[in-house]
Amino acid sequence: MRARRRIAPYVRRTPLIRSFWLSDLSSGEVWLKPESLQLANSFKARGAFNAVVARLERPNAPSRLVTASAGNHGRALAAAAEAFKLPLVVFTPSNAPATKLDAIRRHGATLRDEAPTYEEAEQLAKRFAATEGAEFISPYSDEDVIAGAATVGIEILEDMPDADMILVPIGGGGLVSGVAIAATAVAPACKVVGIEAAVSCAFQTSVRAGHLVEIVPGTTIADGLGGNPDPETITFALINDLVGRIETVTEDDLTAAIAGLVEHEHLVAEGAGAAAVAALVGGRVVVRGRRVAAIVSGSNIDRARLVEVVARSRSG
Repeated sequence: MRARRRIAPYVRRTPLIRSFWLSDLSSGEVWLKPESLQLANSFKARGAFNAVVARLERPNAPSRLVTASAGNHGRALAAAAEAFKLPLVVFTPSNAPATKLDAIRRHGATLRDEAPTYEEAEQLAKRFAATEGAEFISPYSDEDVIAGAATVGIEILEDMPDADMILVPIGGGGLVSGVAIAATAVAPACKVVGIEAAVSCAFQTSVRAGHLVEIVPGTTIADGLGGNPDPETITFALINDLVGRIETVTEDDLTAAIAGLVEHEHLVAEGAGAAAVAALVGGRVVVRGRRVAAIVSGSNIDRARLVEVVARSRSG
C-alpha cells in the first residue's frame, strides 16, 4: 500500500490492546486501537503526512499549504509541514481546545482562530487558498488523507484478522471511510460501524435521507465530531456504500467513556477520541460474543476539561 510506505518514517504503528473492562461490560472480546498514542496524539498524523508526501511527489508540488481544522488535523498537518519546511496556515474555530491550538503554533504554522464555527473556518481556508495561491488540504475530503487513515484499518486487521467489527468515530468521515475501504479489501466479513455524537449526527441523518443533509449541530464535548461536512465531501458516498451502519452516543456516554478509559485503561482520550468506546459503555452497539476493535482516535483534551470529566464521573 503506497500510503503505508510513504508515512512509515513519520508515524507510529500503534498496538492493539485487549480491554478486559470493555470485554466484561459488553460480553464481547474488545480490543482498543489507541491512536491517542500516535504522533501528534491522533490518527490525523497518518493522513497529514501522506497528503504532504504525496503532493511533494508531484511535478507541480505546492510551495504553501492551508487547511481548516477542529484542531487535530491542523496539529498533524503542522507537524508534517514543519518536517518538510512548507509554510502552512491553519484556520480553526475560536473555541478549539487550547492544547490543539498551542501545538499548531509550536510546529510553526500560522494559526487563524477567528471563525466562530468549523464550517466558517473551512470557508475561510478555501477562500484563502483561492486568493493566496496556497493548496488546501481537507481534514477528511481528500483521497490522500483517507488513504493515510486507511492504514489504521490495515494494522487492526493484520493484528486481528478474524475481527467481526470495527467501531470508528465519525467527524468529517475520513477515518471511517479509510477503515471501511481497508476492511472491504482485506476482510469483507468484518463490519465497520460508525459512531457520531447524538447532538451532531450529520452522516446518520444523511444516510437515512439518501443524500447529504445539512443539520443544526448541537454543542458536544466531542468537538472533533461536531458540525456539518463540506457539501461536496467525497466521504458521504464512501460511507453510504461501505459502512455497515451508524450509531450515535450521548454526552453522558462520552464523558463516561473518557473517565472509564482513564480509570480502567490508564489512557487519555478527548471526546471525539472516546466515541467508539462510548458506544460500548452506553450499550449503543451490541457486541456479545463478537471480536471487536474500538478505535481511540485522539487524546488532545485540555487538562481542565479532563479533570472536570473525571471528577464529574466519580461524583455521579
